[in-house]
Amino acid sequence: MSVAHSSIRTRQEGGVLFATLDAGPLNLIGVDLVRDLVSLLGTLYDDAGDVRVVVIDSASPDYFSAHVDLTAVPEYTAEAARAVGPVDASLGMLLHELAHVPVITIAKVRGRARGGGDELALACDMIFAARENAVFGQFETGTGALPGAGGIQHLTRRLGRTRAMEAIVGAEDFDADLAERYGWINRALPDAELDGFVERLAKRIAGFPPEGVRAAKRAVNELSLPDRANVRSDAATFQGLIARPETRERLDHLTGRGLQTPGEVERDLGKAVADFDR
Repeated sequence: MSVAHSSIRTRQEGGVLFATLDAGPLNLIGVDLVRDLVSLLGTLYDDAGDVRVVVIDSASPDYFSAHVDLTAVPEYTAEAARAVGPVDASLGMLLHELAHVPVITIAKVRGRARGGGDELALACDMIFAARENAVFGQFETGTGALPGAGGIQHLTRRLGRTRAMEAIVGAEDFDADLAERYGWINRALPDAELDGFVERLAKRIAGFPPEGVRAAKRAVNELSLPDRANVRSDAATFQGLIARPETRERLDHLTGRGLQTPGEVERDLGKAVADFDR
């Protein structure tokens, strides 16, 4: 399978496709990355060839994906519409398509996965993370919005009501060990063991008869994934809240302190969203 993208580097080994996010130091989910996700998903749905498993990781050791590009919400939403149509145009509906893609998907996380970056990982079938440096968070309520690309749906199903409330309304960062204990991710592994573990698992699954794997994924998805209407509702709510004056004020405050640039705010975003003085 040969796929050329500007912000996702791919290589294939047997039935495993390794897709590495490479959209700058923060891997913001913006126009280029959404465009490439649309292209990749289209290929996997229409002509996956002998690909059985996709492993998604990051070229940055510090950021799996920081979050969406908050300066380009309308633009990346328009790109998402190419995959899901104008009625359902949203990152949430695009990631809903990722969750249903007819191959197994594994997120391999080093560094920070927050907001839409965490929701990208949550849309995968499994998440494995480096114990030493992986960080997960949904910071949106700290700015006056909410997770709009599947975070509420996935975390409530995985963590249960009370822990999901803590994660979403508390808007704090979770290290890999705590994320594992809560059920946010499959496993936290030592960084030195992460690549080998994920590669072995991916190749093991890719070696099984594909019909059984696909049938098992469909059955699990039917029991565990949200309806399209739920994802659509969260996306619409996010798009409305992100435009409110109070939300814009908080985002402008964070931007003035360095949001969307490598630095202290992005490193400790769970802390930064609570540090707001009018």
